[in-house]
Amino acid sequence: MENGMEIIRSDAFLLVIAGGMSVLLIGFVVLIIKFIRLNKKYQNFMRKLGNGKNLEEDLESYMSRVEKVEKHNAEISEKTKNLSENQEKCIQKVGMVRYNAFKDVGSDLSFALALLDDQNSGIVLNGIYSREMSNIYAKPIKNGKSSYVVSEEEAEAIQKAMEK
Repeated sequence: MENGMEIIRSDAFLLVIAGGMSVLLIGFVVLIIKFIRLNKKYQNFMRKLGNGKNLEEDLESYMSRVEKVEKHNAEISEKTKNLSENQEKCIQKVGMVRYNAFKDVGSDLSFALALLDDQNSGIVLNGIYSREMSNIYAKPIKNGKSSYVVSEEEAEAIQKAMEK
């Protein structure tokens, strides 16, 4: 044990330790220099890919734009869904029958016009023309039927509309 203590206290041991530390310090400096060079090469590489701009900044900008587009697409999708739901309530089916209401009037100047939505609900208009006057009557339609008595021409107009 005393022999080991003498070695540690000797000048040769201190020189060996100092030499080892010098080698480690030189290795550390070399690693720092290599890291700096590698970092410069990386920055130059990124600039070359970005045509003189920093590619990392371009990617961040691109990702920001993609997020905005995704948000905008979600808004458009929601509006489209609302429009589709509202469209079902709009007039989509039209059926018309022209007829001669009175024998003394020439041509088919009277008409029955059915205007229905996707659920076959809406109205049927009946325009009756005579030489002395012209009248238009409206009747509500729900699921292809009216709570009022419909004429033969009105029923035909409703049927034509539902077939479309």
